[in-house]
Amino acid sequence: MDAVLPKTGCCGFRLAKAVYAERFPVVEVQETFYQPPKIATLRRWREAVPKDFEFTLKAWQVITHAATSPTYGRLRTKFSAEELAECGSFQSTPVVESAWQTTRACAEALAARRVLFQCPASFTPTLDHQEQMRDFFSHLKRNELTLLWEPRGNWPESVVKSLCEELNLIHVVDPFLTRTVTPDFIYFRLHGGKDFKHAYSQTQLHRLLGMLPPDKPSYVMFNNINMVEDASRFQELAAPLQFVREFEFK
Repeated sequence: MDAVLPKTGCCGFRLAKAVYAERFPVVEVQETFYQPPKIATLRRWREAVPKDFEFTLKAWQVITHAATSPTYGRLRTKFSAEELAECGSFQSTPVVESAWQTTRACAEALAARRVLFQCPASFTPTLDHQEQMRDFFSHLKRNELTLLWEPRGNWPESVVKSLCEELNLIHVVDPFLTRTVTPDFIYFRLHGGKDFKHAYSQTQLHRLLGMLPPDKPSYVMFNNINMVEDASRFQELAAPLQFVREFEFK
């Protein structure tokens, strides 16, 4: 178990990497979602920060998002029309399988242990979608990776809980919108509202700290425009809790 928790960071580097790594213990890599960088580039990122700095990353959108998603505007890999039809929704296709292999290679290059699968709202809780998830997650080789799942839209809590238990997934939420069904491992993503512009008040950050279990792994990742400032303020609030946990786990 990690010695100092909760871990606080941002969804993406908003500072020079060396400067960021001095302020925060973890970052969630966004580039791997849109267009995975070259493995050599990711290895340079890993070498540029301290050994105890942690990377988490988002799985390539080709796994989760259909080709109609506007996020494909940032995709540089060229796919044929037939291949584009095979993208997204955890489909059992060669394209999705290859995208997972790429994602896993990115995780290895970064020495990352947590991989996030963020789904679009269009990935609804239909029986077909649930079966596609089952087929995908039951067959992939995760090795030592912890797999995180952030569903969007109107997913019944009972369905999310059942899938997380069956497929060994961590339920990722914005805790101001939804409660997690996997409270033994917390991974919060603070989105800052629909337009990502909300800056969290000190009262909200105190509430957020109170949502964290005292003796479980927890990550608090800010994904709003004010992410660096909000993450810094929250980290200051959590510092006494981090000290206690560091002492207890030694």
